[in-house]
This record gives sequence, structure tokens and C-alpha cells, in this order.
Amino acid sequence: MGLLNYANLATEQAHPRSRNLDDLSPSQIIRLMNEEDRQVLKAIRRAEPQISRTIRLIVNALRQGGRLIFVGAGTSGRLGVIEAAECPPTFNTPPSLIQAVMAGGRSAVFRSKEGAEDSVTEAVSACRRVGVGRRDVVVGIAASGVTPFVQAALKFSKGRMAHTVLLTCNPASPRHLAHMMITLRTGPEILAGSTRLKAGTACKMALNMLTTASMVQLGKVYGNRMVDLQPKSKKLAARGLHLIRQLGRVSQIEAARLSKEARGHVKVAIVMARKKMSYPAAVEELKRVKGFLREIL
Repeated sequence: MGLLNYANLATEQAHPRSRNLDDLSPSQIIRLMNEEDRQVLKAIRRAEPQISRTIRLIVNALRQGGRLIFVGAGTSGRLGVIEAAECPPTFNTPPSLIQAVMAGGRSAVFRSKEGAEDSVTEAVSACRRVGVGRRDVVVGIAASGVTPFVQAALKFSKGRMAHTVLLTCNPASPRHLAHMMITLRTGPEILAGSTRLKAGTACKMALNMLTTASMVQLGKVYGNRMVDLQPKSKKLAARGLHLIRQLGRVSQIEAARLSKEARGHVKVAIVMARKKMSYPAAVEELKRVKGFLREIL
């Protein structure tokens, strides 16, 4: 890594359209950023086949008892943390199913530890702590494609026979780093090297697709409703009751009763309402169809 010329990286290039960035007005800067963000959608569109293949890989792994683990540093690492943190309340997944490994540890989520991205030993230690194994999918997130922490984590994970994916914005990233690659060709940033901009936006979109589509494929959604949500806030509780009332075809009072009887499990309460089942019977019915509510309704 010491011989790498970072100035040659695609993510480090100076954008010709922003040469005079420091001389632009706020409205001009915003307009330029908005125009450049159009490249994000194009990059995602070009990478759709790679994203789709990765989703199939994730779904197969989770069905076989594996986990999804995001690994990254800086902005990339924080994006992985956000994605992993959002899955339990949205899809009622256990925290262990989708995890994030962040260079520098938990404190680096809130305060930058730039040197942490260079630590190979910490990457290996972190992967050991989460117990990366052959049934897991490890997604390394590195806009530049050369982050030592991410590269070391992917190498260690491959050695543990895990499935590995590199999500990057550098088309020249070495192909041997992972079994699969998702390359988002976003081009140079208007602030040279600041990959929290277009590159970060593109990676966030790709991660949203990986988790959302995978959860849909695993029966966590009915139509376009998050029927596996955890009603742990007022908003989510209200949403859960609305789903029970609407999909279960019952009154608000009955929806509240069923929600309580179903111990807050919205999907179970819906089955209880529609099929006039007890809580244990509804649970067993959902197990029979592997959680796919459409198979019952």
C-alpha cells in the first residue's frame, strides 16, 4: 500500500466544472451539486446487474442461517452502521442478523478517526470479534476501493470462506479483493476527494437496495407495507395498528386488542384477524409459509 499513488485514484481527481468553487455564490454551488448528483442515478442504473446479483447472494445466505455484515471506514463505515441499525425496527430482524464493522469502533461513528482506516490488524480483530464465517456475506464499502481496513477485512473474510462483496466508486479497484463487486462510476467530486458527496450518496442508495430488496425476498413485506415492523415508538405503534385494522379488516378497537394479544407482532395480529386464529395458531401458520403473508391472505 505504501507504493500506491493516491493522486491517480478516480475518487481523488479534480472536477473540471468546479475549478472556481471558492468563487461561486451559495446558489451556484447548490446548482452545481444538484447537477452533479444526477450522475448518481446513472451510476446506480449501470450497476443494477451487480446489485441484483448481490441481493440474490444475500438472500440465499440469510436463508441458510448466515448474516450480512457491512465493513467500512469514515463515511463508508457510517453508511454501513446506518443500514444495519435501521433493519431491526423496519423488518423486525434480530440485531445479530445484519451488522456493521466500523474502523475505529463505535466512537468513530460520532467522531472522525481518520487513521483508523489504515489499520489492518484492527480490521482482522474486528472480523474475529463478530465471528465471520462461511455462511456470512461481508460487504466491504470503500469509495476509493483501496482502504486498507476494508481490504484486510475482505481478505480475512475470504479466508474464513465467507461470501465477499466490494462496494466501490473506483472502477480500477482490484478484482481479487472480493468474490463480487458493485462499481458505482460517480466520477470526481466537486470538492476533490470528498467522497461523502456523490460517492456517499450512491453508496447509500446501493445499500438501501441491498437490504430492502433482500427483506422483500424474505417475506418481510406485504405489498409495499412493512408488516414486520417493531412498534417501539408512537409513530410505529400507530402504523402497526393501522396495518392491523386495514389488512386484518377489523375496527380500531379490535386492532388494538389483537395487537396486545399478538404481543406487538403486527403480522401475527393480521393473520389472527383475517383467519380468526389464536395467537399460537397464527404463529404456526406463518412458520408454514416461511413468513410470507401473501401466502395466507
